[in-house]
Amino acid sequence: MDINVTPTRNRVLLEIMEAEQKTKGGIILPDTASKEKPHEGRVIAVGTGRVDRNGKTIPMQVKKGDKVLFSEWSGNEIEIEGKKLLIIKDEDLLAIQ
Repeated sequence: MDINVTPTRNRVLLEIMEAEQKTKGGIILPDTASKEKPHEGRVIAVGTGRVDRNGKTIPMQVKKGDKVLFSEWSGNEIEIEGKKLLIIKDEDLLAIQ
């Protein structure tokens, strides 16, 4: 996905990935089962990083293309070119897969 948007400082632009509705064993999960789990996304763009008290920029831990987990109520959802995207602060990311 090629989007001409760059997040500022310690923010990350994510493409929201739909949760799997079926387990590897073939069990179909109801919508309520996936609501409590962390959500997944793919990094589309990253900001320059956080600035510390001394003015030094601390680089981001994630890079374009990384698959990440984030909590349900994180960030701001936006729509660009018909795609649902999320702008989230780096501290709201839970893990990199």
